[in-house]
Amino acid sequence: MPKVGMEPLRKRELIDAAIRTIGQRGSLDVTVAEIAHEAGVSPALAHHYFGGKEQLMLATMRHLLKELGQDLLAALATAQTPAQRVAAIIAVNFSASQFAPQTVAAWLTFYVHAQQSVETRRLLRVYARRMQSNLAFALSSMTDRATALQVAEGTGAMIDGLYIRHALRNGAPEAASAIALVEDYVTTKLAAAGASQ
Repeated sequence: MPKVGMEPLRKRELIDAAIRTIGQRGSLDVTVAEIAHEAGVSPALAHHYFGGKEQLMLATMRHLLKELGQDLLAALATAQTPAQRVAAIIAVNFSASQFAPQTVAAWLTFYVHAQQSVETRRLLRVYARRMQSNLAFALSSMTDRATALQVAEGTGAMIDGLYIRHALRNGAPEAASAIALVEDYVTTKLAAAGASQ
């Protein structure tokens, strides 16, 4: 009989193993058995907890989104100005937990998977809308609404694009240079619009 309280721990181990396995493989061409082996549990237990590969992949994505959301809330809690809020949103997307090579590979794999999976596409849209909303809210205190929306859209596209760029390079992603590039974009766009910073 399983120990009480082990289910959340085992689920988290399987999700972490899914991120590692997808990251190593660079695709969703992995089996539940491979993920279970990486987590040190039986495939039967993985199927018991998640039902199948698609459900495990969606749980992994939800976990990454939840982790990103929690990190963002913590960062925004310390931001006192709109500019600090924008900087916090950018920095969180390139934090050590989010911008780790295996996590970057997992995110990119989910983007590819969204071409076939309605639920994966829905989760990615939720993520994109959340980022757009958070950025637009902070930016609208510094410029007009139309500019805020345009800069927020461009900022989100740059963040996604830098994930792709860094996935193509060897070695660890360079978070500091990625943050600097995105912040420079925001500063340039706001200056061009005559915004207060």
